[in-house]
Amino acid sequence: MHILGVDIGGSGIKGAIVDTLTGELITERHRIDTPQPATPEAISMELKELVTHFNWQGPIGCGFPAAIQQGVVRTASNISPTFLGVNIDKLFSDATNCPCYNLNDADAAGLAELHFGEGVGQAGVVLLITIGTGLGTALFTDGVLTPNTELGHLYLENGVKAEHHASDAVRKYHDLGWKTWGNRFNTYLKMMERLFWPDLIILGGGASKKFDKFKAQLSVEAPVKPAAFLNQAGIVGAALHAELKSTAVSKQTDSVVTEL
Repeated sequence: MHILGVDIGGSGIKGAIVDTLTGELITERHRIDTPQPATPEAISMELKELVTHFNWQGPIGCGFPAAIQQGVVRTASNISPTFLGVNIDKLFSDATNCPCYNLNDADAAGLAELHFGEGVGQAGVVLLITIGTGLGTALFTDGVLTPNTELGHLYLENGVKAEHHASDAVRKYHDLGWKTWGNRFNTYLKMMERLFWPDLIILGGGASKKFDKFKAQLSVEAPVKPAAFLNQAGIVGAALHAELKSTAVSKQTDSVVTEL
C-alpha cells in the first residue's frame, strides 16, 4: 500500500509517499517551513499545501509532537498550547479532504524502527529515544506499542526534568562536549533501565548521528544502537500507522455492511 506520511515538527513539516510493505519512500521528501505561530489553522493549511504538492488522494499518517489520545491533542510541551483539546484527526481530515490519522512523533519513529530498522525481530521490551529539542520516547513490548509514554518529562534524582538535562538542545545551549553530555545522557538511560529493563535501546534524533562520540559514556546493561532510519523515520512510521488505522476502519465498515 502507498500512503502519504508526514512528520510535523517545530521547524518543518516534511512528507513523502511511502511504500508500507518495504518502508521505502517512493517520492522525494518535500519540506515546508512550520508557520509561526504554529496554530491549528496554520498547520492545517500547510498540510493541505503538502497534499496538493503530491496531488494526493487517500489516507494520510502524521507524526505530531504531542500525546495524541483518540485523535485529540493532550500535551503541548513543544507546540502551541492552542492545540490542547483539538481533535486533529478531524481537523486535518477536513482540511485535506483525506482521512488523516495522527500519532505521537516518537511513536511514529519507533514504528519505523520496529518494522524495518534496528528493532526488527526483537522480542521483549524495546525503548526508542529520540534526542532532539526534547527527549521523545516510544516503548514496545513484543512489538506492541504503548503510546504516548513521554518519558523525557520524568524528573531525574537531581530534581531536573530529563529533557532539560540531557536533550540535544541542552547540549548545544550549554556548549557541552560529547563526553560531558554523554555522562548526562547516561544518567537518563540508567533511570530508564531501572524502570523498564529494556532488552534493546534504540537512539534516534539528531544526536544519534554522533553515537560514536558518546557511546563510551553509556554503561547500561541493555544493548544501545543508533536508529537505522534518520530524517525519514517519522514519515515512514506515520504512514504505517495510517495503514493500520485505515485497514481497521475498512474492516469495520465491511462488517457493518455485511450485517445489514
